[in-house]
Amino acid sequence: MAEENQTQVTEFVLLGFFQERPFLFFIFLAIYLVTVLGNTAILALILLDSRLHSPMYFFLSHLSCLDICYSSVTVPKILVNTLHLQTTISYQGCLSQMFFLMGCAGAECMLLAVMAYDRYAAICQPLHYNHVMRWGVCMVAAASCWLWGMLDSAVHTFLASRLSFCGVAQIQHIFCDVPPLLRIACSNTRPSEVALHAASIFVGLSPFLFVVISYFRILVAVLRMPMAVSRHKAFSTCAAHLFVVVLYFGMANLNYNRPSTGYSPEADTLVSVLYCIVIPMLNPIIYSLRNQEVRGALRKVL
Repeated sequence: MAEENQTQVTEFVLLGFFQERPFLFFIFLAIYLVTVLGNTAILALILLDSRLHSPMYFFLSHLSCLDICYSSVTVPKILVNTLHLQTTISYQGCLSQMFFLMGCAGAECMLLAVMAYDRYAAICQPLHYNHVMRWGVCMVAAASCWLWGMLDSAVHTFLASRLSFCGVAQIQHIFCDVPPLLRIACSNTRPSEVALHAASIFVGLSPFLFVVISYFRILVAVLRMPMAVSRHKAFSTCAAHLFVVVLYFGMANLNYNRPSTGYSPEADTLVSVLYCIVIPMLNPIIYSLRNQEVRGALRKVL
């Protein structure tokens, strides 16, 4: 009977929008503008100030590019839907949105791990830092992060394209992501669920554990420094990145590893908005407030 009720889906209806849509339009528009302008400003500062031409800021520029992509994948379509009574997205548009969203997520996880290793090399191996983090290594590491994210995303998107849907395809969300899409599928979702759990371990948990180990070794090295000034400087270079790591991986875990019982569509939508839309806006603010070199470069440009 389930096979008889399956239909060829051409679009999905997004039901995660709240009633105050004009208000939401201005909220999401403001968030998007702050995200794009803030991350573009970080990119411009890194390009214009020669003092920021180092591996640390090279990876930060890639993080800013990822954050712009993150928001651009979801927010423009959200803005369009807030202005329409019928909030829909085409089947191809849904898969494309999910592909780029998952790709950015996987790439950012790996990039944050690479940035943690960069801080470890700078603090724990200062004499070998220029050799370990030479420009060829940095470019290969950055390209590998993007490629890893896209390959992981391709697996999820391929498996999602094999799903079947019954009746009117209604997603309790405001954009397309793997978990809400699996909830409305009427075919076997086991392969997608296994892939999602595997990605949680290899794409999410593994980079996080790598970051934890790196910062544990950094902490040990910093505590051994004889001068308080040196310890303060070392902590200040890591504080912004560490805050971003905790925020990002914490929200990613809530977004992709929510318990199956007690599921609330409203709570799920809120967590996804915080993870995919708000965090990309906060990253440039965190780095500009917590990083003396970025603040100095901003004052110089202004």
